[in-house]
Amino acid sequence: MDIKHLQYFIEVANFNSFSRAANHLFITQPTISKMIKNLETELGVALFDRSRKQLVLTDAGRIILEQAKLIDKAFKNLEVELDNLTGLKKGHIRIGLPPIFNAHYFLEIVGSFHEKYPEITFQLVEDGSKKIEEDVRNNLLDVGVVVLPTKNDIFDHFSFMEEDLKLLLHPSHPLAENEEVNLAELANESFILFNKDFALNDRIIHFCNSVGFDPHIISESSQRSFIEEMVASKLGVSLLPGSVCKQLNKNVKSVKVVNPSISWNLAIIWGKNQYFSYAAKEWLTFTKAELSRCYR
Repeated sequence: MDIKHLQYFIEVANFNSFSRAANHLFITQPTISKMIKNLETELGVALFDRSRKQLVLTDAGRIILEQAKLIDKAFKNLEVELDNLTGLKKGHIRIGLPPIFNAHYFLEIVGSFHEKYPEITFQLVEDGSKKIEEDVRNNLLDVGVVVLPTKNDIFDHFSFMEEDLKLLLHPSHPLAENEEVNLAELANESFILFNKDFALNDRIIHFCNSVGFDPHIISESSQRSFIEEMVASKLGVSLLPGSVCKQLNKNVKSVKVVNPSISWNLAIIWGKNQYFSYAAKEWLTFTKAELSRCYR
């Protein structure tokens, strides 16, 4: 038995299919079927019940899967340690970014880091703050950009930007010519918000409640451009960060919101109790210094 046998077994269990696992691993189905059969022969137990339409783990398979995952995690940690010894000649950093975030300067920092360490690769994942927190906690991401507050017992964080949200509306809207709008004036408006994976959704609802109304939400989306198009089509209003509003087209307009103003504070988070690769540590140190110069 070698680590590949266990890794292939984990993939088959994840997909409940030899063919889908084989496609994911870029190998043939006979190859993966043979390796699982060899593993079953070596262990002396059946790992899957093949009598049904869909593969199902046997009792022994479930027990072995738990241990296989632990072994696989330990093996990957060993690979990370060996990468550290190469002095950043290679590495991989997984970063979560919210789609609402104006990431232009952030990506320039990633580009500058890549010029310094060209063999380090990046995985950039767009998602809401809640999903990013979940993926960092589950070690699916190394770091993520989220809206504060975050779970300080689970994550360390570095705050780098705070700004107010602005009201996004169609130029023909009665409030479009105002220099500022009281939040309570929006009680009868139809709202278009980011979906519930985004902490900004909860934040907007909370502030609306604080001035005495529940926002009438007609649509939710995960895409900033789609929200902008819906506002441009006169379907409702939205609330977006000021930096994002600067990039909007002429079909929509933004107005300052007061009494109260609604701010958001962005931060990079990383897990307190999970292994942090040397490449990720170096990237975080580099990025914190660059962001401090940009936003402070």
